[in-house]
Amino acid sequence: MTDLADLSIADAGRGLRAGEFTAQDLLEATWRRAAVTEAHLHAYLVLDRDGARRAAVRADEELAAGTDRGPLHGIPLALKDNLSTRGIETTCASQILAGYTPPYDATAVGRLRDAGAVIVGKTNLDEFAMGSSTENSAYGPTRNPWDTDRVPGGSSGGSAAVVAAGSAFAALGSDTGGSIRQPAALTGLVGVKPTYGLVSRYGLVAFASSLDQIGPLARSVPDAVDVLTAIAGWDRHDATSYPGDVPDMGRSLDAGVQGVRIGVVSELMGEGIAPEVLSATVATVERLAAAGAEIVDVSMPSTEYALSAYYLIAPAECSSNLARFDGVRYGLRVDGGTVEEMMARTRAEGFGPEVIRRILLGTYALSAGYYDAFYGQAQKVRTLVRRDFAAAYEQVDVLVSPTSPTTAFRIGERSDDPIAMYYSDVCTIPSNLAGDPAISVPVALDGAGLPIGFQVMAPQLGEEMMFRVAAEVERSAGFSFRAPLATSEVTEP
Repeated sequence: MTDLADLSIADAGRGLRAGEFTAQDLLEATWRRAAVTEAHLHAYLVLDRDGARRAAVRADEELAAGTDRGPLHGIPLALKDNLSTRGIETTCASQILAGYTPPYDATAVGRLRDAGAVIVGKTNLDEFAMGSSTENSAYGPTRNPWDTDRVPGGSSGGSAAVVAAGSAFAALGSDTGGSIRQPAALTGLVGVKPTYGLVSRYGLVAFASSLDQIGPLARSVPDAVDVLTAIAGWDRHDATSYPGDVPDMGRSLDAGVQGVRIGVVSELMGEGIAPEVLSATVATVERLAAAGAEIVDVSMPSTEYALSAYYLIAPAECSSNLARFDGVRYGLRVDGGTVEEMMARTRAEGFGPEVIRRILLGTYALSAGYYDAFYGQAQKVRTLVRRDFAAAYEQVDVLVSPTSPTTAFRIGERSDDPIAMYYSDVCTIPSNLAGDPAISVPVALDGAGLPIGFQVMAPQLGEEMMFRVAAEVERSAGFSFRAPLATSEVTEP
């Protein structure tokens, strides 16, 4: 018999409405799974047991009374801990925010609650979402459910790990340079970065405001559609949110890819991509061709410089955004003889090494005499990236590539080599610079039994076509492997 914790959102919803089990049963199943897996993974920073119980009871009462809020009603979900949650500590995995409890919910969180979702808890991340491995958390690293000696990716590694392990049915993450898609690839999940502005950033603790976007990590493409649909749409609290109608993202999931023009980005298929990842990507493209898609080789020369541009733009914005954490209004305060000394000590002790590295990089890039040479040039490269995407989408409907150049690497393997760590996002960063949507879908396992992700990119507000192709990728890959920790047979340590 299938453990309830392993159901898809769609199957869990059908069972709820058929009276086969309750929302409280689903919640208990996730808690039972977490009781075993958390000892191995350290993926949750907090479990909101009282709040989740109240939400599950309310969902059962509403469904029994005939009130149906939609596909997420009664479904246990998790949140990355850089999303503000009213009455629940929000730390961004940083000592500088230890003990901070927001007085409000992020818009995306509020919309999940309005959809009847049951919020299980807050998940671990790289501090302030800066990293590709979830090793930079002030509260210790999260481990990968497929191999606990390896990272789950980052920065949304905690959200990825709980969904892969079965202690949440889906989770929200944030994606600034690949922080949803890369961990999805490394943990065998579907991960989505929507069009910039499709989901409100209100209540998301900012890293790089022109790049950040909230999106789902889920076990299937349809599950990802359901979560994204629930949180998308204009928000008066976010001036950058899209004011038009939300695309009907699930309308074409069963349409197949006959006649769809799919571009393979040549610059993302060469040097630096692990052979098994490249082989799985080529095999996936061949399956799409066999399903009727037209395959086109596409060159996007600017992607060669996207990584360098990103690591000037993102740190510059982070330097500005994180200036607010000064020990004056909230969070950590380390006493000093003067206000300036208090602020300096607070920031030195409150921020971890990677955050400090990026603040220094960004401050330098913005400083007088260097602004034009570094930040200004990076913004020019960003414009070239956007132009390359626009030109590509005149030829094709979607673009494809590997999601991550490698599968999950060992914990500590890249800790002393920031450049190698930054390269983990080489395939995902271009879409963030362009503001376009992209999705990672699991397609295979490598020789070590680790998942490989396949990325589908689309033009702005092209989520319907993106999901259409992603659904075919999912069907043709037949990926149904579950992480070793996501089994009822796992034993406590």
